[in-house]
Amino acid sequence: MTRAAVGTGAAAARPVASSLTFARALRMLRVEIGAELLKHLRLPIYAVSTIAFPVMFYVLFATMQNGEGPVHVPTYMLATYGAFGVIGASLFSFGVSVAVERAQGWMRLKRASPLPGAVTVVARLANALVFSAAIVAVLLVVGTLVAGVRLTSGEVLALFGVHLLAALPFCVIGQALGYALGPNSAPVVINLAYLPMAFASGLWMPIDVLPPFVQAIAPWLPAYHHGQLALASLGFAPADAVPGHVAALLITAAIAGVAAVIAYRRASLATYG
Repeated sequence: MTRAAVGTGAAAARPVASSLTFARALRMLRVEIGAELLKHLRLPIYAVSTIAFPVMFYVLFATMQNGEGPVHVPTYMLATYGAFGVIGASLFSFGVSVAVERAQGWMRLKRASPLPGAVTVVARLANALVFSAAIVAVLLVVGTLVAGVRLTSGEVLALFGVHLLAALPFCVIGQALGYALGPNSAPVVINLAYLPMAFASGLWMPIDVLPPFVQAIAPWLPAYHHGQLALASLGFAPADAVPGHVAALLITAAIAGVAAVIAYRRASLATYG
């Protein structure tokens, strides 16, 4: 066989090998996503609380203010409590899961296995987005049936799109916290950061009714920008401010990404008994 023939055969084999590798990666991703979802569905305290907590808050604070006025409160709070729920799902899906799996030794096992690290991250991201979409869907149903919320199909799609895209920076933050914290401290620290941030960002009540010093802090919090994007999708916040909110979340994701890489390198040396 000539050298040219060998070269031609090798070139023809490369696309086949690449397609097989891609198909194998897709199969691994499908299995990993299924396992990640099943893992959380088998933990009722996670699955129920992740969805029930923002819905309970919405029912308590939004549907009881369903009076006539310049702003339809249940519709307004559909955006903010949606952000509240999505942020929680993103932080806990990554932060607590990563910390617990590190403690159990799963991270070391996965690094030693043929499973690419990117597959694990994408599967965890898919899990966070599934729960985020479920939260927004349940809030929409409750708002429509109980509080008289009426949205067009375009507004519904815009709200879903904003919430799911704005969840990504918080997934990165959760990843960084998961590598930086231990399995016992992760839920506590995340709650201590998440709940005050949600309040100060105007996700529980309109930012205008909060104390002035809290209003001054809010623009420095990523949850504020998520909430403002959600409000803008329903016409409750100025559209010309959208690029600034997007830029703030992108900067947050970049900083959290650097923190996640540093925490990952340090965590690879830590073990838990």
